[in-house]
Amino acid sequence: MKKIVLLIIFLGSVALYSQEDITTTYYFIRHAEKVLKPSENNPELTKKGKKRAENWSNVFKHVKFDMVFSTNFKRTIATASPTAKSKGLKIQLYDAKNAINKKFLENTKGKTVLIVGHSNTIPNYVNKLIGKKKYLDISDSNNSNLYIVTINNKTINNILLKIPFLN
Repeated sequence: MKKIVLLIIFLGSVALYSQEDITTTYYFIRHAEKVLKPSENNPELTKKGKKRAENWSNVFKHVKFDMVFSTNFKRTIATASPTAKSKGLKIQLYDAKNAINKKFLENTKGKTVLIVGHSNTIPNYVNKLIGKKKYLDISDSNNSNLYIVTINNKTINNILLKIPFLN
């Protein structure tokens, strides 16, 4: 009987220690400054926006991204490009209407991921991940928010940083 109890304790402790401690980290940013033309649905970045996109690459210099995602718009792709290029990663396109879904979460589990989106989508993605409505839509003049969500097993942490940019 004593041997059986010891075996159960041993097997239980092996199971505990063999479970991986998986951490997934999401970095969310809005695209940089875009050309403002009422008739333009898919504007390019302004000169300042291009500089800000390069600045994001510097901000993320020490982050080891596994994946970079962008919507299929010129402004988001141009914002993601310097970081993706510096990391040797291809930008993966996602549907802004259905970004945070089961498949996405499975494909990014255990990864460090950059997601570039829009003023009305990024806060919603973060809210969906953290399970509460904490963040509001971003003002059209705000291109400096950096949201970081870290998921480790069932623990979810989040933070909003304002990254200053002087051009």
